[in-house]
Amino acid sequence: MVGRGLKIAVCGKGGVGKTLVAGTLARLLARRGFKVLAIDLDSNPNLYITLGARPESVPRPVSDDESLVEERTGARPGGWGAIFSLNPRVDDIPDRLSIPCPDGVRLLVVGMPRAGAGCMCPQNALVRALVDHAVLERGEAIVVDMEAGLEHFGRATARGVDLLLVVVEPTRKSLEHAKRSYEYARELGIRRVWVVLNKVTSDGEAAELSAVARGAGMEVAVAIPFDVDVVRAEKLGVSIVDYNSSSPFVKSVERLCDAIVENLT
Repeated sequence: MVGRGLKIAVCGKGGVGKTLVAGTLARLLARRGFKVLAIDLDSNPNLYITLGARPESVPRPVSDDESLVEERTGARPGGWGAIFSLNPRVDDIPDRLSIPCPDGVRLLVVGMPRAGAGCMCPQNALVRALVDHAVLERGEAIVVDMEAGLEHFGRATARGVDLLLVVVEPTRKSLEHAKRSYEYARELGIRRVWVVLNKVTSDGEAAELSAVARGAGMEVAVAIPFDVDVVRAEKLGVSIVDYNSSSPFVKSVERLCDAIVENLT
């Protein structure tokens, strides 16, 4: 079970807590004996905080490394009309550029090309090839913290994952985002999509949100209550797992982790 590859992507509207879910899930999978590679694919990468990594150990995102992008794709970022490789070599990057985190998790900060950076095609080619390699060819458990929003579906960076977790908070906008994410995921061929309800304030609210999600054809995996310890840990800039491993948030993600292990391994 532990040696099997397990590929999970976590997405959601900005501010719903997707990075908290992704990082906590990575730590808990590692505690269950999985070899875990966490990939930060957000254009504002801060997964390292939830993983408990030291800030000074975190390298700049792969997508920001212009020399690496040019070396692997054959084109300098921002070079209009440049000819570049759509299948650059990336197999050495995860082991070479990932950093160690608590519980044995390794973190690879990939990021996303920034808006206004000129022609982004070489960066996008490298990022897509790198994520494809991690998801399709590596044997460990992969947890990908996707970019907030929906643009990553157009890039197809989540294709090939075993499970897409869509994190939802109790707002109409978040639910609408989840519905669109579900539709796009199905178009990409992602067969298993679970909704993670976050910041839920009551059992009644959880039941109402679950009914809406299920009415749209989505499966609800867990309802995570609003947790003041998450707010306190965020203010301190520390991992919720290290701040209080018995908090309602962590206990809820433990149930999510149990469901994943039971259903996907």
